[in-house]
Amino acid sequence: MRSELQLGDLAPDFTLTAVGGSYSDGEELRLSSLRGRAVVLYFYSKDDTPGCTAQACDLRDRYSAFVSKEALVFGVSVDSPKSHAKFIAKYALPFPLLSDESREVVQAYGVWVEKSMYGKKYMGTERSTFVIARDGTIRAIHRKIQPAEHAEAVLKNL
Repeated sequence: MRSELQLGDLAPDFTLTAVGGSYSDGEELRLSSLRGRAVVLYFYSKDDTPGCTAQACDLRDRYSAFVSKEALVFGVSVDSPKSHAKFIAKYALPFPLLSDESREVVQAYGVWVEKSMYGKKYMGTERSTFVIARDGTIRAIHRKIQPAEHAEAVLKNL
C-alpha cells in the first residue's frame, strides 16, 4: 500500500491533457515542466456540480491574487477534456483544467477515495489541494476543504 503524500515530498509527476487558459482546446502538460513556478493543483469531483462550481468560481474571482504571487492554478478531475471545455466556457474560468480520465493522477495523489451519499458507497475524488513549491516539492496540502474557504486558505501558503 502506498503511503500518503507528506509536506516536503516531491510531487508525483504526470502528463495530462490541459484545457483552457493558455492551453486552448487541449494540450499535453507535464507537471515537471513547470519547475521554477509555484503550482496550485486542486482536485475536484465533477465539472458543473454545485460544490465544484462554487470552488472554481471562488478561484476565478481571486485569480488575480494567484497571478500576483506568480502561482499557476490547475484544476484536476476525471472528467473529459470536452466536459472541461464546457465548464470553462460556462463560468469564464481563467485557469486550465486537467483531464485524468485514467485516474492515475488522482490515485498517485491519494485523492481517489471511497465516498458515501445517501448510504450508497462509491469511489470518487476527494476535494483536495496541493501547493507545489518552485522546486517541485509539496509545500501545503489541504484535504476536504470547503469550497467557499478554498482560495483564501491556499493563498496563505504561497
